[in-house]
Amino acid sequence: MSSAPLIELPHPARAPFAAVARRIGFAAALVVFVALVVRIGRDGYIDVTGDDIGMLDALYYASVTVTTTGYGDISAVSEGARAATILLITPARILFLILVVSTTVEVLTEQSRILLARRRWRKSVNDHTIICGFGATGRAAAADLVSRGIPPESIVAVDNDAGAIADATAAGLVGIVGDASRTDVLEEASIATARSVVVAPNRDDTAVLITLTAREMNPTTHIVAGGREQENLHLLRQGGADEVVDATAAVGRMLGLGAKDPAAVRVLDDLLDANVGLELVEVAPVMVDGRATTPDGASLVAALRNGERLSPADVRAERLEPDDRLVVMRQTSTG
Repeated sequence: MSSAPLIELPHPARAPFAAVARRIGFAAALVVFVALVVRIGRDGYIDVTGDDIGMLDALYYASVTVTTTGYGDISAVSEGARAATILLITPARILFLILVVSTTVEVLTEQSRILLARRRWRKSVNDHTIICGFGATGRAAAADLVSRGIPPESIVAVDNDAGAIADATAAGLVGIVGDASRTDVLEEASIATARSVVVAPNRDDTAVLITLTAREMNPTTHIVAGGREQENLHLLRQGGADEVVDATAAVGRMLGLGAKDPAAVRVLDDLLDANVGLELVEVAPVMVDGRATTPDGASLVAALRNGERLSPADVRAERLEPDDRLVVMRQTSTG
């Protein structure tokens, strides 16, 4: 049976095990310090057995002393040994207890912080984007969304690979380790309030199953799915994907275009990169003197009405309406 999905929120890089290891090392050093104090001043201590205080006896005394167990079978009898106990061993004992308590408190506090952060996220998450599959394609999709102004914290990456999710959280995204085709995993990703879902696993059959599950759980979210085999693309559409990208064919067309018209490929690269040169965006018409038209500084590529592309004749006749959507080419704001 698969384990429950686990939400991983972005957080600063930390090394908790290294911090705990340092404290354990310091605590062990305190035990050795106390043992050396007893070993050096062994003439001031007495063992109930009457034997001399050896190094093993000193370590035993140090361990039961710093842990406040104190069996009393080794006792300080001389004034020098008692002074060493007061001035050296007792502070070491207190410091040892502080280390133990502070480590425990820190672990509990960190766990509570993580639980509270996850609870707050579940209550506040809304209008976000879920990326199902954080391989090369999913990473590229996330990078493009961020470059287009989408806050990283409003992107949720879902993948079975814990390493991929660690990379996602390092980039500021929210990550969930789990199978995106499972309803409980998508529930953890709050699909009910998601604005869009990007389906980008490594297999087409997985992509179809994820698309079906996502559409069933949220009938209104915008689903974009990528397919590798052309014969599977219609299954993604039938499964509920609003947009289906033929990944293999798209790369093939780019390669073919690059072989014949390399300059055209460079322009397409600009269009695909939101921060370089040109960009292709969807906008609403602007109203000028009561007439819907293309925004200034943008070149109209296509116009859509109710999801259907308008004919060039309708566009040329300036029959645009305020509710139409325009796909335009423009200079990037940072270009």
